[in-house]
Amino acid sequence: MLGNDDWWRDAVVYQVYPRSFADSDGDGVGDLEGVRGRLPYLARLGVDAIWLSPFYTSPMADGGYDVADYRDVDPMFGSLGDFDALVADTHEAGIRVIVDLVPNHSSDRHPWFQAGLRDRYIFRDRPNDWESIFGGPAWTQVEDGQWYLHLFAPEQPDLNWENPEVRAEFRDILRFWLDRGVDGFRIDVAHGMVKAAGLPDVGAKDGRQAEMLGGEQVPYFDQDGVHAIYREWRPILDSYPGGRMAVAEAWVSSPERLARYIGPDELHQAFNFDFMLADFHAKSFRTVIEKSLKEAETVGAPTTWVLSNHDRPRHVTRHGGLARARAATLLMLALPGSAYLYNGEELGLPEVLDLPDDLRQDPAFLRRGDSRDGCRVPIPWTGSGGMGWTDPWLPIPASWAALSAQAQEDDPGSTLNLYRAALRMRKEHPALGGGTLTWLDSPEDVLAIERDPGLVVVVNTGEEPVLPGVTGEVLLSSGPLPRDGSVPPDTTVWLQRSTVG
Repeated sequence: MLGNDDWWRDAVVYQVYPRSFADSDGDGVGDLEGVRGRLPYLARLGVDAIWLSPFYTSPMADGGYDVADYRDVDPMFGSLGDFDALVADTHEAGIRVIVDLVPNHSSDRHPWFQAGLRDRYIFRDRPNDWESIFGGPAWTQVEDGQWYLHLFAPEQPDLNWENPEVRAEFRDILRFWLDRGVDGFRIDVAHGMVKAAGLPDVGAKDGRQAEMLGGEQVPYFDQDGVHAIYREWRPILDSYPGGRMAVAEAWVSSPERLARYIGPDELHQAFNFDFMLADFHAKSFRTVIEKSLKEAETVGAPTTWVLSNHDRPRHVTRHGGLARARAATLLMLALPGSAYLYNGEELGLPEVLDLPDDLRQDPAFLRRGDSRDGCRVPIPWTGSGGMGWTDPWLPIPASWAALSAQAQEDDPGSTLNLYRAALRMRKEHPALGGGTLTWLDSPEDVLAIERDPGLVVVVNTGEEPVLPGVTGEVLLSSGPLPRDGSVPPDTTVWLQRSTVG
């Protein structure tokens, strides 16, 4: 049922944020049994794999990205037995399982940190000027006067990857989960781990470093030495059958730098965040698509496409409404390569902007005032009562009753059924998935793409309806179409080009 070793090259991967996906025991927190219970929903949606955000033992200072035990499940999410049952049932449903790996830092509750094994972390007598991604200094002082580095929250001390024991530990962690049947890893902060020799100052003014990330070289990210780690990991992945893979979360300064993470001796993929950050405009989308495909060609690996995740505002809100979000989704799913979906986007959920401050748990909010909690609000399953939850850990807006999976189930025009139709067609149509694309002539506010054989994608980001420029059968549209065959604003259409003769 899962025979294709190259499955990841054009897969549709669905990110499950376990805490917010589905709750099986009524404690208000999603869990692994909740995911397992919703496998029929995921199978009908048509995804090829699920990516589980961290479910490991954790004090939850950063939503599970502060790991205290990399080889166990936190009791709030269940047990290792629950994980094994989930993997077995997911595979039985024809869906693969990717898990998050957090190698840049551990929790300060990890046994190493608690035992005072400072050589496995980064301690020094004086701090430098590095700043935390979450705001404030990246250094915290301990009782004897030394300081430890934490590029994120103080509860997340950075590991010392110059120590061979750290490297050996993570090679073993990879094998632990591969032995349990996982099909791949999403590498958190894949551009981290290795720091510049001597830990030199950045020299930027207070608060400026966060603005530099992804645009400029800094001494704590994207150092050349990180690639040696992945060259150690790739043979481990390749030694297991079934096409085990790894995808990098890497914010780097250029496409050329990102391309270095991908290849036959390193990782299989890297997230393409440029597409997620593009404006809803034809020119912005085309610039990103052309750059991403060129970059993928240089390394011989397909690119990835993503519109929303657990760290960024949902694209319904970011792009300015549901119509635009649906149009962007149909564009994304028509592009060559693999696509990553975020749980709830198939319901058209917007960002929740009015959560009470006292309920927010994101450490970025506590230190910097920015919150990612708005995209982590639990999924509404039913249209009544608690929407499938008992006292959810973050409140679900009452307006989401109309967006619940139950409310959308039998509505042929719902966002849920649009996603189902798009994913089904992506599997069935020979033009979709892998391959190449051809740009067709189009007005400034319009994208027109042809996928061989004969699938034409037209995206209207302008303010007036446009004619598609080709004749053919409408296979799918992100919104209603008028009788004159034009494509309205904020709409994407998939057409099967008519043949002549």
